[in-house]
Formats: sequence, structure tokens, C-alpha cells
Amino acid sequence: MSLIKNITNDLRSFDWNDLQDPDTIGIWPAPVKVVITLSVIIGCLAGGYFFHIENLQTRLQEVVSEEANLRIEFERTAFLAANLEEYRAQTVQMEESFTELLRQLPSETEVPGLVEDVTETGVGSGLEFTKLDLPEEEVQEFYIEIPLNLEVVGDYHDFGTFVSGVANLDRIVTLHDFSISARADSFLNMSIVARTYRYKDVEDVEDVEEVVQ
Repeated sequence: MSLIKNITNDLRSFDWNDLQDPDTIGIWPAPVKVVITLSVIIGCLAGGYFFHIENLQTRLQEVVSEEANLRIEFERTAFLAANLEEYRAQTVQMEESFTELLRQLPSETEVPGLVEDVTETGVGSGLEFTKLDLPEEEVQEFYIEIPLNLEVVGDYHDFGTFVSGVANLDRIVTLHDFSISARADSFLNMSIVARTYRYKDVEDVEDVEEVVQ
């Protein structure tokens, strides 16, 4: 009890203003030194603890965000794995469809025959050709466009029959830039651009299929 009493007396008798003068630390009572030392230690521990906790919280948020991204990636991968066979079947189907489309593109040697088919379709539809012009081919990445500038004379029924006939050709032919004008008689003038397509070289078909894959 006397020890506690002495410590209490020392603390009570200490002039706390002396804390502003570190040069007097040598004459401070031992209990004051102990209290100050403990305060400094506790302050350092508390500051380090909260600083460390803040870093941990930041790291925790990063880990939670990373976990969410990994979960999404896992779900996506799991979905792809579960549907892998279906995707493979779709890929095969796409390759077959693409190959079938390639077969509808004429080779260079077939182009004159295809032009003849277009003109025969027009004549068979009752149209009279006043102009058939073959401009330069337009080279694209995998194929070449072959434009045909056509000017024909006929009536609306003839035009409709011609368009329907071109759509039913075995090869791909598309019609663009329609222009129709009246004549002095009961017929009409129509100008139109027919476009057909061919691949660059017959030997390149397999290379094109590999690009699609």
C-alpha cells in the first residue's frame, strides 16, 4: 500500500507543465516517466495497428474484387465447357455453309457463262438490252466483285420477271442502283448494276476456309 501511495503522491505533486521542458526529464519522478513511456508505447502500437488494419482493408477489397472477376471468368469457362460439343457442331455447320457459299461464287472461267445467263434471263423476261457494259473488277479481301452495267427496255411486269429470274440463278448475282424512266411509247427504260462475285483463285478456297476457322 505504501508503494501505491508513494506513486500517487509523486503523480499528484508533479508539475505537469514540466512536460513542456524535456531538459528537466532527469528530475521527473519515476512514476511519471513510466506513465509517459507507456503512453508513447501504447500510442505507437495503436497507430501501427490502425495503419496496418487500413492496409488490410484495402487489400481485402482488392481480393474481393478479384474473386468476383474470377467467379465471372469461371462461370463463363464452365458455360463454354458445358456447351463445347454444341459449339463444335455449330462451327462445323458454319464451315459447311461457308463452303456452300464459296461454291456459288464462279471461277474466272465461269464468269462469261454467268454474264450470258443474266442476259438470257433478261431476254427471256421480255426485256430488250440496249447496253451491257463490264467495268473493271473490284478486288476485295477474299473475293472479287464483277459489276455489270445494264440498260434495258420493257414494262414493269418484264422488270419483275427479270429480277425474279436473276434471284433464282444458281450463282450469286445481286442487283443495285435501279433507275427507271418513261419513254415516249408505253415502255420504260431501266438502268441497273448487276454484281456477281468470284474468289480470287480456285486454289485459295482452302486458305479462306482456314481463316474462317
